[in-house]
Amino acid sequence: MISKAIRLARVGSGPELAAAILLTLAFPSVMLAAIIPSVWLFAFAVAISYAADWFLHHRSSYLINRLSKVRAGLSIRFLVRELLLVLLLARVGRAEDTVFYATVACLLAFYGLQAPQGAMVTLLRLRRRLPVVTRNVDLSGIRIPDAPPPVLIHRSGQKMLHLDVFVFAGVLAALLTGEDAYAYAGLGLTLALATAYLAVLMPRLRASRLPDPPQKVLEGVDAWLRRYRPTVMLYFSGSKDSAYQVNMWLDTLEQLGGRPLIVLRERNLVPQLARTSVPVLCVPGGVHLMNLDLTSVRVALYAANVGKNIHMLRVPTMKHVFIGHGDSDKLASVNPFSKVYDEVWTAGRAGRDRYALADVGVRAEDIVEVGRPQLAPIRPWRGGPRRSVPTVLYAPTWEGWDDNPGNTSLMLAGEAIVRRLLDSPSPVRVLYRPHPFTGTRDPRAAAAHRRILAMIERAAAERAREPRWIREAAGSAAEREAARAELRGVEARLAELAGSIRAGGRDEAEESRDAVADPPCAAETARLEHQWNDAYWRSFGWWEHRVVTEPRLYDCFNRSDAMVSDISSVVSDFIATGKPYAVTDSAGLGPAEFARQNTAVRAGVVLSNSAVELDQLLGAVTDPASDPLAEARRELKQYLLGPDEPPAIERFRSAVTALAGAAEARNARALQRAAAPEQAPGLDDTPVA
Repeated sequence: MISKAIRLARVGSGPELAAAILLTLAFPSVMLAAIIPSVWLFAFAVAISYAADWFLHHRSSYLINRLSKVRAGLSIRFLVRELLLVLLLARVGRAEDTVFYATVACLLAFYGLQAPQGAMVTLLRLRRRLPVVTRNVDLSGIRIPDAPPPVLIHRSGQKMLHLDVFVFAGVLAALLTGEDAYAYAGLGLTLALATAYLAVLMPRLRASRLPDPPQKVLEGVDAWLRRYRPTVMLYFSGSKDSAYQVNMWLDTLEQLGGRPLIVLRERNLVPQLARTSVPVLCVPGGVHLMNLDLTSVRVALYAANVGKNIHMLRVPTMKHVFIGHGDSDKLASVNPFSKVYDEVWTAGRAGRDRYALADVGVRAEDIVEVGRPQLAPIRPWRGGPRRSVPTVLYAPTWEGWDDNPGNTSLMLAGEAIVRRLLDSPSPVRVLYRPHPFTGTRDPRAAAAHRRILAMIERAAAERAREPRWIREAAGSAAEREAARAELRGVEARLAELAGSIRAGGRDEAEESRDAVADPPCAAETARLEHQWNDAYWRSFGWWEHRVVTEPRLYDCFNRSDAMVSDISSVVSDFIATGKPYAVTDSAGLGPAEFARQNTAVRAGVVLSNSAVELDQLLGAVTDPASDPLAEARRELKQYLLGPDEPPAIERFRSAVTALAGAAEARNARALQRAAAPEQAPGLDDTPVA
């Protein structure tokens, strides 16, 4: 019942639901207490309303946003409370007293002070909002002073409004004791603190304490670009949840050599960007982007097909390449939009054939097979499970933008898959790796995800009570505790290196100013991230069922003996391990048709929604000698991902170099035509053959 109420109210927890109920009941109680009148009931109800309001804001509850939509926002709630205080004064017979008029005058003055306070905070935020957000870019030529203390800016409206608590405390104390001095003290304290707030904000608006104007910032970034002269650029636009699509290419960019650059289009992507030593420019404004000096860039790489790509595709001096964010048989891998690029790079021959079959206008000569450089950390399978109890990874994809039942197995097959793995006669360990987008569009997927979480939690608790695992846990307790201690130490050091200890006092502008390239720091961070990943897996038992979201996906591959997934790039990447895998046919196409439509399925076990075929997968894991698909997986690996030699990073680097040369040649021809227009074909009266 409570969980259903939480879902209906769109709140995140039981305490939030309780606070929402208290807030809903508190205001009618305040009104009733003012009318009766009852000072004690009024004081109690007001205290409850303040506490519930603060708690919901502190939790950033969805309910707070909904109240604003129905004209019951924060300012309105405070105003209603203050009007009811005035009503209470009138109802207790103080309407003709000086304290009544003083209270009304104080509240009017208090609201008068809120307008300049709000204006100053808004102006501060606007002036400190740079037109370009950067990482690893030298902005020393631009004036960017330290950010104001967060206490002045963060939730400033809420803090200002809460100063009226002294009015309530003083007036109510005066009514209860008969001493009006309490009321005057509360009124004076509220006005004094509000005035002091304005006095502290005002000096922050001086020109010397604000960043340079936007035009000067853009000129400074252009000056840096002319010094750095980037040659290859990764361009990306999307929501903050799609940041993984650009993060997967960061290591590849760092290994390219030359002078790479990352260009993002949305501010909320910057905090989601993983550690990188590559310079980053986030340019939200299309006009600002078009005016940046990117004339040295010869190759632009695109990880997603989005509308804002057009802002860069219009530049003819660079060659444009679609590299995507994974290689799979999804329709997104053969999007007709891909024909706008000069080239499309795929991992192996499968990508080329996929475009040929789709017939969407991408020419064969414009497709280049470059492998998947990101797969270098994946360790090949040596045959047989790593432990006495094999580990099976369940990594479903999300529900997608349409209602195709083949998008994800979560809703139709997810629970059956997990249940059969957990109830397998031969014990297995289950790792569940949900997609970051799970449940963002379809609530049914979110509900299935929650049920799977509960199933794994129950199974983990049951396994922990079995005698064998109790003994195993006791024997490795010291090692696991040492790993957890190591994790805490690594996390603290990573936080220190990332500057997150000070991040609470810095805004976007100050982060851009201070986030400069530091090779020794980057090297230590990379080492610590590897150390964290290793310590994470040692921090709990190798036999424990687990929901894994933080470790790298490829390390989940290395820790697993088999995988169950849906049609996505995860399957293509897992094939690099050589390990057995299964793919869900949630749309019910049947094994033959499903394999015909999806290349990555051809060397895997096809699962129906009942998941009865899981026994075939588990048999291949426990007895590699009887694995009928081992040779098919080896052949499919080369078809999907290309040959092992030369390494994918070398093929990728060669493709960048070749295309940069083509861009240089094109630009040279354009200059030649501009210098001698009479020689350009089609510009004279001579017919063109």
